[in-house]
Amino acid sequence: METAALHIACAACGAVNRVPAARAGDDPTCGHCHRPLLDGHPLELTDGNFDAVARGTDLPLLVDFWAPWCGPCRQMAPQFEQAAQRLKGRVRLAKVNTDENPALATRFGIRSIPTLVRLERGRETGRDSGALPAARIVALAESR
Repeated sequence: METAALHIACAACGAVNRVPAARAGDDPTCGHCHRPLLDGHPLELTDGNFDAVARGTDLPLLVDFWAPWCGPCRQMAPQFEQAAQRLKGRVRLAKVNTDENPALATRFGIRSIPTLVRLERGRETGRDSGALPAARIVALAESR
């Protein structure tokens, strides 16, 4: 009997890795560059690696569009980190700095920050704006 596997794209090198679903919470690393794939911390995504990660991963992806000068973004950052720990192995969380990656902000129609966008295989399935507590972030990430 074959174990179900997840495809997880590495944010560092772009390689797509097969990870047994039952082991997704066990800190898998990339088979190519050996960096962590699902370590319970938000990924930093850019214009350059966003599509490879968003489309190359079977797990849902929750993206925080933020900027360093934004007070509510800084206020929500620890809550987002906490949610990433709670969702480890089930949902990937990522951050996109809208100042450094304006093409992504434009593509997703980001009008205010922070804005959270939930994706499945690169397609948007949910969205919420404003600084949210960890429980609301987890609820959005787990919604279908």
